[in-house]
Amino acid sequence: MIVKHSLPNGIRIVAEQIPYVRSVALGIWIGTGSENETLRDNGISHFIEHMMFKGTKTRTARQLAEAFDEIGGHVNAFTSKEITCYYAKILDQHFPLSLEILADMFFESIFAEEEIEKEKKVIIEEIRMVEDTPDDLVHDLLSEASLGAHSLAYPVLGSVENVRSFNREDLLRYKERYYNPHNVVIAIAGNLPDDYLDQIESAFYRHQGEFVPVKEESPTFTPMIKLKQKATEQTHLCLGLPGLSIGDPRIYTLVLLNNVLGGNMSSRLFQEIREERGLAYSVFSYHSAHRETGMLAIYAGTAHGQENEVLECIQNILEQVIRHGLTPFELNKAKEQLKGSLMLGLESTNNRMSRLGRNELLLGRHLTLDEIIESVEEITLDEVNILAREIFSSPMSLAIISPEGKVPSTFGRNNLA
Repeated sequence: MIVKHSLPNGIRIVAEQIPYVRSVALGIWIGTGSENETLRDNGISHFIEHMMFKGTKTRTARQLAEAFDEIGGHVNAFTSKEITCYYAKILDQHFPLSLEILADMFFESIFAEEEIEKEKKVIIEEIRMVEDTPDDLVHDLLSEASLGAHSLAYPVLGSVENVRSFNREDLLRYKERYYNPHNVVIAIAGNLPDDYLDQIESAFYRHQGEFVPVKEESPTFTPMIKLKQKATEQTHLCLGLPGLSIGDPRIYTLVLLNNVLGGNMSSRLFQEIREERGLAYSVFSYHSAHRETGMLAIYAGTAHGQENEVLECIQNILEQVIRHGLTPFELNKAKEQLKGSLMLGLESTNNRMSRLGRNELLLGRHLTLDEIIESVEEITLDEVNILAREIFSSPMSLAIISPEGKVPSTFGRNNLA
């Protein structure tokens, strides 16, 4: 059973008791990421995430790392477009200590000037690593091609220039604004102690701050072409189509559609482009759902000179779905795969904790597994095919990284608005 509780200061706690396991997953979720940034401070959310591991008033960075190693636990963090999360997975007996350490990082990180300067070098190397990984970089390029100047298109890591410019005051000012209690969710799942709510309240009751509303400007899918000329061994291309927001009632209909299109090894994209034609090693589709919008993306990496054939093949597959729809067999298979993925995911306390935190921040509500499976079972073939025609008939964005940096001749320019 999922328990929701709000502290007097506004922090939300979402918990799921799983008495038959011996672990606890604990996460501090903050509703901020690159979407909340400006061009000048793009990358600052991610920078703050790094700095939270660089020492507190009572622990050095090494001591923070050793604290979890000593209890056989795991601690990490991530920053995305809408969320920053600090999380740990530990044995249930170490819940009090792990909560105390995460609270220490959250409240007492000192942001020492010398550590900031060192971490700038680390993050710049992280940015360069992505620049040297075109099959990752092309997805950032697709965001720019699909969402234009909106901050949701900004890369999470930011730019080298921005990272070099950040100072201690910048970081603390941003943290104070967005790490306010009304923007924080504490999610936990596992074998929880009876007094877990009291322990969390004792650790976080002192957190104070004013509510800061999210940006009012809503993102709009605005398809464009983005090209990057780069010496690569393959041509990397991504197509973008308008998707659905995380709260859209058709979200699981789109999950099923994506599954059939390019979500696994039996999908149409994989079977046609890789298995039948041998044109790519990596080809897939995915859907990114955000608070106010979403995007369906298709990726393929192929040898130089084959991009025209690959792109033509992708567009033909989309056209076939528009004209003929999916088959009953494909829909039933997708439903079974989705149900299996959901149920297998429940075996991980980390996965359960992540669902709680993400859903609370972005949706504000939680569906049980039975409710999700029931809604999936009720999705009809007509509903999937209607959504497929709506999305696949929309104008497409295109991102390409290749030595030539040219648009393939087979790209349907009439698909662009």
